[in-house]
Parts: sequence; C-alpha cells; structure tokens
Amino acid sequence: MMRARRLGFPVKVMGGVDLKSNDTRRWQQGPHLKTSLEYVDRVLDYLAGAGIDMYRLSSDLAPYATHPDMPQFHGMVAESDAELAALGKKARELDMRLSFHPSQYVLLNSPDAALTKKSIWDFSSQAEMLDRMGMGPEGVLVTHVGGVYGDREQSRARWIEGYRQCPDHVRRRLVLENDDIRFSAADVLWIHERCGVPLIFDYQHFWCLNPEGLDLRATLRRFVESWPEGVRPKIHFSSPRTEMREVKRKLTAAEQKALPPGAKAAARVKTVLVPPIWTGHADFTNPFEFATFMRTADGLDFDVMLEAKAKDLSLLKLRGDLARYAPDVAAQFGIAPAEASDIGQEAGSD
Repeated sequence: MMRARRLGFPVKVMGGVDLKSNDTRRWQQGPHLKTSLEYVDRVLDYLAGAGIDMYRLSSDLAPYATHPDMPQFHGMVAESDAELAALGKKARELDMRLSFHPSQYVLLNSPDAALTKKSIWDFSSQAEMLDRMGMGPEGVLVTHVGGVYGDREQSRARWIEGYRQCPDHVRRRLVLENDDIRFSAADVLWIHERCGVPLIFDYQHFWCLNPEGLDLRATLRRFVESWPEGVRPKIHFSSPRTEMREVKRKLTAAEQKALPPGAKAAARVKTVLVPPIWTGHADFTNPFEFATFMRTADGLDFDVMLEAKAKDLSLLKLRGDLARYAPDVAAQFGIAPAEASDIGQEAGSD
C-alpha cells in the first residue's frame, strides 16, 4: 500500500513554546552542532505530537562549521557523530523526512572558483550530517542554479561543471530547484538532461518565471520523473502575498518645499501603499489554490514542502481547510474529516 503524502515546513517552529531550530550564539560563545541537535530533538517531539512528518533543517545547524577563518569549528560534525546518529534513529522511527536547503550564497555556478570550492564544502558538510544520521535517499539538499553573471547559457553550463566537482556523497543528495527570477523550469530541465540531477518543482516560482510558456502538469511530470526510481520526489508550494505593501519614499521637490522651515530629515520621507510583488510568500496557504493544484497533479506521486511564512501554523491550518473544503485532497495526505477546523472561520465575514 502506498504511503500517504507528507506535508512539511521549513526550519522555524511557530506553534510550539520556545522551540529553537539551531544554536544561534555568536562564535565568541562557542556554539556547537551538539546544542543544535538538542533543540531539533525537541522539535521532533513537537512534530510527532502534531502529526507532521516532514521538516527542513536549518542550514545553520552546524554553526561556523565551514567558516574559513574559524578552524576551531571545523571538526564539529565528526565530533557530533553519536548525537547525529541518535537523532537520525529517532527521525526514522517517527518516519520523519528531513532535508536541508543551503542558503542563496551557496552556489555552484560562480565564475569565482574559490566561491564554488567553498560552496562544495558547505554542501559536503550538510550531506555528511544526513549521512551520519543514517537518512535515506529522500533526505536531500535543495539548491538553485545561482547567478546569471551576464550570460545565461554559460551560467547554466558552469553549474554542471560545479556539480561534477562535487564528491559522491553530495551528488547522491543534491537536487535542483527552479527559481522565480533567474532560472526557469525550462532552464533546470536543460541542466537535468545533461547531468541527471533530480529536480524540485516550485509551484509559485513556476508561475513567476515561465517565459517559455510550459504547461503546468506536463512540466511537473518531468520534474517528478527526474528522481531515481524508488525515491519519492518532493515539491515546494506557496501562495503569493496579496496585501498592499508599505514602502518609504522621499518627498518630491514640491512636497519638500511645502514643509515648514526647520523640518527634520525624517519628515522628508513618506510611507505609501503599493501593490504586492508576486514573488513574496503569503503567511498562509490558499486551500483552494492548493486543492486545484493537487487535482491537476492527480496520478503524480510526491511530498509537499509548504513555504508559507507562518510555517507549521500554515500547515496545520491547511490540513483543517482541506478536510473542510477538499476531502478528496485531504485523503491523499492521510487527513481525516475530523480534522476540519474552525480556526479563522468567522460566519458572515467578508
């Protein structure tokens, strides 16, 4: 029998009391991976209690572990072998899918060979943590192509060169995501066809950057089929922010001239409302948009990482919303009708 799909969220826990995702102390206080793992152990307890079985670990789980000027931290992953193994055992017993998403500054297509080398070190450190946890091939490292650097085709090709420089334990876990500004779904499919890297489909990014006009379902299928046989793919889903944004702007020359004499510099700036930017993630996930997408994806198997700003609160709210409004989709995630929630549902509200 096929396992129900997973819903997950990244890093920060908002629904628990004083749950930290990693050791955030500055280097002067001697932060350590072992401390981060104690925090994550408590996070796993919270997730298990909430029925959440997929989670993205902080990319700063091992603080300063690859900082080139702080060799005193470079051995912390090996030093934490027993703790990593224990956390991995717990995650497997809970059937918890864990992953990493290294920061935007960790990239393989930089023209600067030194930056590529440092990025490979970062990937290696995070892949090593997953290996020491004993996580299976579903425990992946998500990355983007990187910068355009004035030449899109060369930048795509350079990513493949960087990928081939990665050690085996990194390539076994690295997956490539389409982004919302620079490299589209078509771009990462081009890369996949030449080096075989599995692909992460990001729903919101697809709508923000699809100059080739690719079809949603056909593209999603190609992404899902890029994964090795027997390894369930995962995708990213988020809804765009829709509210007006507040931005500060300088007064026009005429407005400044109308100010009273001696007005402070702060008075020369005003706050204005402007429309949303569609690349921004909403606090919560639109359940109708999500249900429509899942029905479009019928027959394709994958887990879903929700990238809403409200993190686990969005996930819990979505579960209740799906049980209420889309029980057919809820069933795919093992969500029972009893989970329908009244949270945020006010009768007669607009």
